[in-house]
Amino acid sequence: MTSTGIGAEAGAQAARTRALAVLRIRGRALAVALLPAAALVILLTGGSTGHFVGRGWDTARWTVGVLAVIVLLAAAGIAVVVARARPAVSPTVPIPEESAPDLYRMVRDLADRLDVPAPSAIALTPDCDSWLEDRTHPAHGPPAPKGQDELAGPHPHRRAPAAPVLVIGSPFLWWMRVGELRAVLAPVVAGTGPSAHPDIAAARRFVRGLDAAVAVAAAPARCPGTRLVCAGLGWVARLLLRGCREHAALMERGVAAAAAERAQAVDYGLRIVAQEQVGLAYAGWDRLLTRVAVPAWRIGRWPSRLDAGVVAALTELSRRDRLAEGFASRLGERPACDLLEEPGLVDEAASLLAARLFHGGPAEPGPDWSPVDWQEYPDEVVDRTWRTDAARLHRVLDSLGVRATLDPFAPDPGGPTLARVLDHLTDPTAKTTRRDRPYDRTGHEGTGQHTGAGHTGAGHAREGTGCAEDADAYATEHDEAGHTPAGHAEDTNAHPAGHAESGHDKHPDAHPAGHGESGHGETGYAESGHDESGYDDYPGVYDIRRSAAYDEETEEATGTERSAALAACLTAVIAREEAAVAATAATGAPLPGSPAPAGQGPDSALWDDGALPLFPLQPPRTARELLADHVKAMVCCAAVDTAGATPGLDWLDGPSLLVDGERTADLTPRVLSLIEEGDPAPLRAWLVESGIRPEKPVRLV
Repeated sequence: MTSTGIGAEAGAQAARTRALAVLRIRGRALAVALLPAAALVILLTGGSTGHFVGRGWDTARWTVGVLAVIVLLAAAGIAVVVARARPAVSPTVPIPEESAPDLYRMVRDLADRLDVPAPSAIALTPDCDSWLEDRTHPAHGPPAPKGQDELAGPHPHRRAPAAPVLVIGSPFLWWMRVGELRAVLAPVVAGTGPSAHPDIAAARRFVRGLDAAVAVAAAPARCPGTRLVCAGLGWVARLLLRGCREHAALMERGVAAAAAERAQAVDYGLRIVAQEQVGLAYAGWDRLLTRVAVPAWRIGRWPSRLDAGVVAALTELSRRDRLAEGFASRLGERPACDLLEEPGLVDEAASLLAARLFHGGPAEPGPDWSPVDWQEYPDEVVDRTWRTDAARLHRVLDSLGVRATLDPFAPDPGGPTLARVLDHLTDPTAKTTRRDRPYDRTGHEGTGQHTGAGHTGAGHAREGTGCAEDADAYATEHDEAGHTPAGHAEDTNAHPAGHAESGHDKHPDAHPAGHGESGHGETGYAESGHDESGYDDYPGVYDIRRSAAYDEETEEATGTERSAALAACLTAVIAREEAAVAATAATGAPLPGSPAPAGQGPDSALWDDGALPLFPLQPPRTARELLADHVKAMVCCAAVDTAGATPGLDWLDGPSLLVDGERTADLTPRVLSLIEEGDPAPLRAWLVESGIRPEKPVRLV
């Protein structure tokens, strides 16, 4: 026997030993459940033989009998739940054999070379991983036919024990070559050998049943009596799982070791090279999802060729990185996706499933959830995202009463302009160190040209009501939930005493009678030191912008007073929009009996989609990041409309701005300088250099 065979046999033996340990725990649990019944049998036998007689023994028999019945009923109920509960199944795209005969042929040939059973089926997952998954539970199979005679002949709906399903990461099929894919799948397919052992299969079924029972016990929306029963069920299942945890982990480790040892005899040299492609594919897939797919998902579009995009992204990486030059030469070989009859349809199904898992999108395309091709991405996603964000930014500025120009006598520009955003975020005291005055409410000097008819009076207060309500609602919601706005300091959700005292009541003389109740006259701002932007009119904004402008961990300011307040309002508006979208999605859930979504099998849904997204790619954007994205969107809209720039797609960085055909890479630090320091000089210099005119109106959606 070779060393490889000895190693594989040792790993399989270790796995079987741990499987027997798991089964022994199951046996002990059964013995504990039968213990009161055994005691009752002893007492009854003693009474019938005249050994245990008397009133005391009669009481003991009744007590133990009642206890035995209760324990047996509880054990039977737990056993039924463990046996019938549906184990969790990974969301996948099933690949029937008729749609990929070459792929099935390759896998079966690989199983023959490894001398192991071939997988029963193949499925794809939108991830860079591959594994074997047991789907032999009755809940995962087709339902029993109606009218079947239970006594007549065999039962075709009862499935015989089958090999596990081979789940392959869809990016592997598009990036890897056929030989590389075979080498990568060799240790995975080799795992069907140990999985076929009865002890290992029984131990796995027991552990999966316990896990499913815990999920059943944790399901919400039950009556108090049922919740009490489920609490007991969950306690017992978790207790058994804790006892099995170490043995189950070592069993799986032994199975993996045996499979790896067996697979060394097949394409060992090529497998070393293919493992490099696994890491590269993972990096390209992660970059594609976070930088390219997420912006499209946010606006209700899902790229329909994500796997093909991985090839483009990694090819671009090989062009930029000299260390990756050798990877591009592989593209001349036959890709593994050629093993599929319809790779485009499979890619589309995997892309839709990826959007559902990582973003929580609908299960099927619709008017508000439509696919987009890579050729249409710049116009349908990039340009639309920019103009939507720019329109939202100007709506918030309108609600804050910010005028179109600083000069009250200047003519109306006729539309939203970038100059309005620049003027509003510019801090006259930008040279002052922000760390010395993170909450300075008197640092903005008010002048006569910063006030006017469009910025004062009752009309101004009336315009600001919408943002104030959004900010109050957002602050209240996050305060009740124990969260903080924009992921920063704790929100108090109330006005500090100093804030209330520094408002209008503290300066009654600063409000001329002719300016109405809000009374933002020039003298009022000059004497009271209020920010001329008018944020003090909006209750709730100050508390949110305080957390957005100051990071308590670093004890440093992260933005100016104006940018923090604007970021807080944007955060509140976006939170309200997302809540409305979520409510619409909840009411538009598919009805019972509707076709199963792609990737969930033809007969029934194999996985619970109540907690989507299952794997969120990015944490929620902070208020500062939201403001930076909106300002960059406005800059890009101005560049497209006034300087002839075009939206573009960078496979590694996502949406990009092309000025004279060249990708703009230095825009973000200039925007952050404006937001964090109130200094527009770097951004204005770049605008002049690029020929962008901020005073010209732009087209918005």
